[in-house]
Amino acid sequence: MQYRFDGPEDAPVLVIGPSLGTTWHMWDRQIPELSQHWRIFRYDLPGHGGAPAYPAAAVSDLADRVLATLDSVGVQRFGYAGCSIGGAVGADLALRHPHRVAALALIAASPRFGTADEFRQRGVIVRSNGLEPIARTSPERWFTPGFAAAQPAIVEWAVQMVRTTDPGCYIASCEALAAFDIRTELPRIGVPTLVLVGAEDKVTGPAEARTLVAGIPDARLALVPGASHLAPVEQPAAVTDLLLMHFSTAWQDTQASIPVPPSPGFAAPFAPVVPVAEITAAVDLPDVASTGRSDRFDQGMKVRREVLGDAHVDAATAASDAFTDDFQDLLTRYAWGEIWNREGLDRKARSCVSLTAVVASGHLGGLAQHVRAALRNGLTPVEIKEVLLQTAVYCGIPAAGAAFEIAQSVIQEETTPPA
Repeated sequence: MQYRFDGPEDAPVLVIGPSLGTTWHMWDRQIPELSQHWRIFRYDLPGHGGAPAYPAAAVSDLADRVLATLDSVGVQRFGYAGCSIGGAVGADLALRHPHRVAALALIAASPRFGTADEFRQRGVIVRSNGLEPIARTSPERWFTPGFAAAQPAIVEWAVQMVRTTDPGCYIASCEALAAFDIRTELPRIGVPTLVLVGAEDKVTGPAEARTLVAGIPDARLALVPGASHLAPVEQPAAVTDLLLMHFSTAWQDTQASIPVPPSPGFAAPFAPVVPVAEITAAVDLPDVASTGRSDRFDQGMKVRREVLGDAHVDAATAASDAFTDDFQDLLTRYAWGEIWNREGLDRKARSCVSLTAVVASGHLGGLAQHVRAALRNGLTPVEIKEVLLQTAVYCGIPAAGAAFEIAQSVIQEETTPPA
């Protein structure tokens, strides 16, 4: 991974991870203070900030790359602070490599980021239109309106960060967030954790932060007024103070409790600063019920949701009753758990076959959902057009003509960026 160090070479290492669409420069205003006490390790996500464009489609893959890079420079134990997807990476490290993480800060994070449909839809838009629509709307997701109006230079900097990101790596990161869900695993995070969130964050707001605090045994919540999703940029002083307080105390507390290889001692040569933030109590973690179904059903439901989307699957299951339950069960286990889960074809190829089969059979009532699935599976509108042209030759002009009409409507709906 592309990375850099700041701070004394003999100080304990603090890793800080970026948000989706940003670079390590989102942390620039924290570095002068933090690097007085720690050796700061910053990294860029694949394809961000000029980093090599090797997509990672899972948060665990990103975490493994971070750990391999730290291994390569001889870092064994470290603190970790991450924003958004950077926070997801930190949570994954704390779950799978708890002996490596001394203390954790999750900023603008969530145990599950929105819905899988939202992130896969974002991938469809980028695949069809490039990153410009995402870049143009980033400021309204990242900053409060007042900050955006008062800081046009920072807004332009944020837009340029997104514009210069590799589209394929951005789409892969969206897929990683779509699949990320650690709600049932939160109690296994055993390191002292600060959950920090902007009070006006509309992306991963206070509700998501409180779910993290409720589920992680040793966690505290810091609510930062006057900040949205990129709180380290919008309220740098408050975020810096909170990180200084957390890591100067929590890190020390963990040194004797977890056996680790010898590492440099830690001392905090500064007077703690009272942060401008509200520390609030935890709330109960909502129960996540188990389906109790067979492994094949569970795997089929997972694939079905990934391909067709939560909204479609929820509607189909909600409409089921005692008469159709067995059919839904058969569909999920056999079509999605067995056939769609085989390794012989990738999902793009299976979508090409499905589109052709639906047109050939004349079952055009199901074509719209398969066009949506094809877009989610990585086909571009141009590739869908080529599939339908092929059906015109082998399945007949009338069937292909009707298919083009349906597909055109779906593609316009799915690939049009938000206003």
